[in-house]
Amino acid sequence: MQQETGRRSNRDRTEATRADLIAAARKLFTEKSYAETGTPEIVAAAGVTRGALYHHFADKQALFAAVVEQEAATVAREIDRASPPSLGARDALIAGSDAYLAAMRVPGRTRLLLLDGPAVLGRAAMDAIDNRHGNRSLREGLVASMRTQSMKRLPPEALTALLGSAFDRAALAIETGASAEDYRAVLMALIDGLSRA
Repeated sequence: MQQETGRRSNRDRTEATRADLIAAARKLFTEKSYAETGTPEIVAAAGVTRGALYHHFADKQALFAAVVEQEAATVAREIDRASPPSLGARDALIAGSDAYLAAMRVPGRTRLLLLDGPAVLGRAAMDAIDNRHGNRSLREGLVASMRTQSMKRLPPEALTALLGSAFDRAALAIETGASAEDYRAVLMALIDGLSRA
């Protein structure tokens, strides 16, 4: 029993160190950008050694990938929470859309997911992350709408990619001061344009 407790304690410490590194890196990456943040700052902010950083992550880019993955997962959870299966397909799609725009207003999120993410990790890696998280939610909503025949049948992958890009562009514009209401109105019109009359 003592040995099991010791293992759990080591596992808890390992997970806590990893979480501390991700939290410290997220704060610095959003305040300063990936390029302007050095690993010495990250380990100092996390209160760990450089050895601990390299025990958990191969390099700064791997740590950044973990930050982006966690951030994308958080956005997807917010979308999923706002659009439960109890909503009709179209209503869930609209609620999820609103949740995405709200989630992207968290300071630093557009930088992490829409600017630095593609620049640092590359488009293919970001697409893979998106497909595990936000685009997964969007695709599920679109497919559900097509299944209930409330939306025109279109290739789901292409539709998800293009509509997801429109949402990303809206988030970037809103971040720089554009009217959230204007962008939401256009996005809702796009969704309605896909709906069957």
